[in-house]
Amino acid sequence: MYDIHCHLLPGIDDGADNLEQSLALARHAVSDGVTHMVVTPHIQPGLYENNRASIMAAFKVFQSGLVEHNISLHIAMAAEVRLSPEILPMLEQDDIPLFEAMDGHKTMLLELPHSHVPPGTEQMLGWLLKQHINVLIAHPERNKELMRNRNKIEALHYLGCKFQITGRSVIGGFGEPSQQVAEYILKKGWCDVLASDAHNLHHRPPELFAAQQAAAELIGEVAAAKLTYASPQSMVAGLF
Repeated sequence: MYDIHCHLLPGIDDGADNLEQSLALARHAVSDGVTHMVVTPHIQPGLYENNRASIMAAFKVFQSGLVEHNISLHIAMAAEVRLSPEILPMLEQDDIPLFEAMDGHKTMLLELPHSHVPPGTEQMLGWLLKQHINVLIAHPERNKELMRNRNKIEALHYLGCKFQITGRSVIGGFGEPSQQVAEYILKKGWCDVLASDAHNLHHRPPELFAAQQAAAELIGEVAAAKLTYASPQSMVAGLF
């Protein structure tokens, strides 16, 4: 399986605190059937002031640790980017690592605030799409405004956004409302990727297999398997 949203890099955001934790998360992911991971630390101006250089530095430490400890996991790097005006100059300076397909097409893993959809969101998303940057919305099923108003999910879909659902949402790990929205998006055929959004071993582990099995009960085994392999692979193949 491919897991293209996780927070395994050591000491760079609210995920792994150190390399030991990073490697423990990597081992756990491998044991669950993950073969490829794209590590996606937060870029959130004012809170997580990451950029290409800081992510690359932590990535190299993690990469060396995997080799030293003989952990068989293919990794690449990108970022989970919080929607904000501050990201526009960073994009112009190529300071945000994005997903890249084999044909060179770029995709941004974009996070909305958890509480709402800010005014002007559709305009910024439209601008990104016009720059030929595809948008993969991280965990829409956990956004409180989208949970209340499913018409806004539909609007984002028809704008051209793709959706990444957190695996644990499908199995109820973030509560029933998030699970219901996740199931709604899956049944609509609007989910493009299942990912772990892993942060730690206890509450946010790097697991996908159980979620894939639960999704298969809703949309069938072939469609569910696509969400953890063919679809994410196509978005990030240019990184490996």
